[in-house]
Amino acid sequence: MQWIILLLAGLFEIGWAIAMKYSDGFTVLLPSVITAVGYIASAVFLSMALKQLPLGTAYAMWTGMGIVGTTVLGVFLFQEKLSVPQVICVILILVGIIGLKLLAKE
Repeated sequence: MQWIILLLAGLFEIGWAIAMKYSDGFTVLLPSVITAVGYIASAVFLSMALKQLPLGTAYAMWTGMGIVGTTVLGVFLFQEKLSVPQVICVILILVGIIGLKLLAKE
């Protein structure tokens, strides 16, 4: 269950970051509210996951999910460009997230 909670924390992490981009410097109300709510929800779910998971593993996975998710969505939603070396680095982060999960002691 703690892994599902951590996944939710990561999804909220991605959500608030994307909403922040749409908030245009907190000048657009709805994305600004979504940013604040998503940030709080992400922190709450992370803190819940930390009751059972090791800090280093959970935090690395949480931030990694945020990095991978926002990078992919940035390409599709905001037409951001990635170089081949950047894509390789994001893939390495994804591999690290998967590795942390596979090597975690349950």
